[in-house]
Amino acid sequence: MAGLKDATAIVGIGQTRFAKHLPEDERTLACRAVLAALDDAGITPAEVDAVASFTMEETDEVELAKAVGFGDLTFFAKSPYGGGGSCATVAHLATAIAAGQASVGVAWRSRKRGSGPRPWTNTTAQLPTPAQWTRPFGLLRPADEIALLARRHMHEYGTTRDHLFNVALACRNRANQNPAAIMYDRPLTREMYMTSRWISEPLCLFDNCLETDGALACVVVSAERARDCRRTPVYIHAAAQGLPAQHHGMVNYWNDDPLTGPSWATARHLWKQADFTPDDVQVAQIYDAFTPLVPLSLEGYGFCGRGEGGAFTEGGALELGGRLPVNTGGGGLSEAYVHGFNLINEGVKQLRGTSTAQVPDASTCLVTAGEGVPTSALLLRT
Repeated sequence: MAGLKDATAIVGIGQTRFAKHLPEDERTLACRAVLAALDDAGITPAEVDAVASFTMEETDEVELAKAVGFGDLTFFAKSPYGGGGSCATVAHLATAIAAGQASVGVAWRSRKRGSGPRPWTNTTAQLPTPAQWTRPFGLLRPADEIALLARRHMHEYGTTRDHLFNVALACRNRANQNPAAIMYDRPLTREMYMTSRWISEPLCLFDNCLETDGALACVVVSAERARDCRRTPVYIHAAAQGLPAQHHGMVNYWNDDPLTGPSWATARHLWKQADFTPDDVQVAQIYDAFTPLVPLSLEGYGFCGRGEGGAFTEGGALELGGRLPVNTGGGGLSEAYVHGFNLINEGVKQLRGTSTAQVPDASTCLVTAGEGVPTSALLLRT
């Protein structure tokens, strides 16, 4: 991966509005986000020759290419594992462009999760192998699986609900600054958090991400091409994916240490490629489908020691002006949940200096995909 370092850049981002229910279908939303990203970059659809999306994406590359008007595609890829695949889509494009397989790449995610069905409600489908060991015993939803990991972290390291509240509050505070966020005009208090209903104990309502309709996209080109684009380029300094040995989904049953999740494997590879360390990261967009994923990721990516993720959140560490501002658009907890793609776009905004919750002079940003599943991450820099 040494040849990938700063060889490509994100030069365009786009998104639709976010809501609990949008009237457009997923393909229409995808087209709008992609066209917005290309316009942001000053690149015509006919110049696109590479695409990357999620295996869970309902809009395939053939439909999108015809509808938007792409040229001949010479590279197309899909990333699995839902939220774990967000950063991987960008990494695949960066790798293809750096290798000369393509010149202009588009990655996107379009979902109607707010108004659509939940994947786990389909009781007629045969369960995948990991789920056969969890769902019959009551772990029906991702929230139930992460609750199990959260309880173990609490038991072993003294993590508390106040630590999880710190995560939820930081994301909500940033959403309250972001007019595009679903929770823009809805502040969160500790009393609201502590008295809200359980979703899967110890996770309450505010420990869980939003259910959202919406779409996002970004455009990746070579570093050389980026200099001629409309916007300030944001360079892809490093990228990595991680699937640790004996991993077993979010519960990680077969791993010797269930709390050492995929972020640890991803981080080892990511930092090996980088010219800087966690201490040099000025802002982070950390995947937050559930609040416990943030302290778990803080540990995995090296911002604190093992078992210290909860304590790291104390004293406003995740807020603007804190030790590591996170999820400055509101994240999946309070802006929108579109499998983490909004975290990529927010990372770009921070390094452009256009975020609604701007970290002054930010020049480095970590973006992570979902901890708990085979995952991916990006290091972005100006």
